[in-house]
Amino acid sequence: MTLPASCPSGKRPARLVPTQIRSGAEQMALDTLLLEQSCSGGSDALILRFYQWRRPTLSLGRHQVIPADQWRQLAISDALDLVRRPSGGGAVLHAGGLTYALIWADPPRQRRQAYTRVNQCLQQGFKNLGLRLTPGIAAAESIVDNCFAQSTAADLVDSGGCKRVGSAQFWKQGHLLQHGEIPLHPPESLWETVFATSPPRWIPAAPSVTGLEFALRQAFQTLTTDLEWRVEDLSQNEIQRMDELASLDSL
Repeated sequence: MTLPASCPSGKRPARLVPTQIRSGAEQMALDTLLLEQSCSGGSDALILRFYQWRRPTLSLGRHQVIPADQWRQLAISDALDLVRRPSGGGAVLHAGGLTYALIWADPPRQRRQAYTRVNQCLQQGFKNLGLRLTPGIAAAESIVDNCFAQSTAADLVDSGGCKRVGSAQFWKQGHLLQHGEIPLHPPESLWETVFATSPPRWIPAAPSVTGLEFALRQAFQTLTTDLEWRVEDLSQNEIQRMDELASLDSL
């Protein structure tokens, strides 16, 4: 694997993509595209972005079978969009939350170690807001319909055991895409319709989207100390390629 080139300062380049509010198909296409660019010799050691979803979207894990026709009917009735993630795991309802995605050109070789390193940044960001999170303890033995129904070591829970961050990985040519959802104000009625259970609730209150994103941005910059970060929006070529990939979504 070719390592990312150094900046004139001797540090390696890292890119922060400004917040994107797009459709589910566009968001998944963009995560896939940025990983492809990394694998194709992109110069960035890390690419980090945070995003929100234009409308309620149910994303299914890479190998997840749609467990009920009800979900397709919800999509047909325009109650939500239905998309497939490049990563594994169970279904996630994206609405009223914050999503992060990290593309890492030279991550730790062990999946668990990579989860640990990223989780440490997530934990530090929440800690800066006065919230303490720890990894889950459930064994990842099988795919559950609802991602937030179980908490493995890849996820983060609060002191009451409530899952606050659900993360998943996709590896390609030694490069890592890790993305995850942080439900903040999920729509209760839609969540109950999709999963037949109540959504995770914050007590006393969820952090603000802007405050959380700022805290996590700062924390992720400590993932490795040899980086020189820059803010760089999507290019026209990236937007065009994203649109092409999004149009191929089969769900």
